[in-house]
Amino acid sequence: MAATRSGTLPMAADLYGDLEPSPTATWRDHLPGLVIVAAGTLAAGFISDHYGAPLTLMALLIGLALNFLSADGRLTPGLGFASRSLLRWGIVLVGLRVTFGQIVALGPVALLAVLVIVALTIGCGVLIGRRLGFDAAFGTLAGGAVAICGASAAMALATTLGERRASQAQLTLVLVGISALSALAMVTYPFVAHALHMSDLKAGFLLGASIHDVAQALGAGYSYSDAAGQIAAIVKLTRVALLAPVLAIVAMFLPRGETSGKRQGLPWFVVGFFVLAGVNSTGVIPAIVTGTAERVAAALLAAAVTATAIRSPLPQLLEAGPRPMLVIAASTLCAFLLTLAAAVFLIG
Repeated sequence: MAATRSGTLPMAADLYGDLEPSPTATWRDHLPGLVIVAAGTLAAGFISDHYGAPLTLMALLIGLALNFLSADGRLTPGLGFASRSLLRWGIVLVGLRVTFGQIVALGPVALLAVLVIVALTIGCGVLIGRRLGFDAAFGTLAGGAVAICGASAAMALATTLGERRASQAQLTLVLVGISALSALAMVTYPFVAHALHMSDLKAGFLLGASIHDVAQALGAGYSYSDAAGQIAAIVKLTRVALLAPVLAIVAMFLPRGETSGKRQGLPWFVVGFFVLAGVNSTGVIPAIVTGTAERVAAALLAAAVTATAIRSPLPQLLEAGPRPMLVIAASTLCAFLLTLAAAVFLIG
């Protein structure tokens, strides 16, 4: 899988700024693209609120519908800002969803199970990806998105891979697959838990440790019971907290390419993620602040997804074929089976 060059395609989700330099532009230059992104994100939010559709999926579909606008150079600065800077700040604010106390309260067995499931799911993505002709970078992208937190993890992971990262078209395919399979999991996994007559603890662990996106994991958990929803939230947010160390490990073990003379250290947005999680763990942040921050984070991440989809090269996306989707599906099945086994034999 050849890496794309920054001079060939417009790049999105460029958190580090290594794909394309931050453009020298005024706020007036950013405004047209940001207006388009805001309109698309608001439309996605309206559909999500009124019909219960996943926000990430709606933002992705609306962005793809507006993909023809990427040919307008006047929109480029604003789209780049949305897909890069807004994503960075969205990831930072996700830290306010997590407290270290919540993670520790799960107990050592559950925490160890989550760590093993995340690691094996990423490994499954790499292994299946190689069998289907992809390199380790794409397998890490697909497996990591399934293992951690869906679309936001996919976009964050894509930026750590340097010249070895997946192409923009393949990143978009991962976003499509993650959104679709996460929505499917939200509907079907609770039925599996009911069929197995799982306790709230077991069901909450199953749903929180296997469903891709945060909103879908929590939705599935609370559809089972309030207690299961609380457990699912803690387990899911434990997976979210693993985003930063996984980014650091990927940056360490997947070289950025022969032409790159630098190695990327721990980025500021990852540090910010852990700082806010630590501050949130002290309990000094009012609930109204954390609730507002969570909504802002969701909006920023949805805007980044919208911009990513608008900038995606659809001809290459359509040429990719079904193989990338098979990697995502195999990683999803791996995560589900591992989580189901842990919930049945280790939890409770």
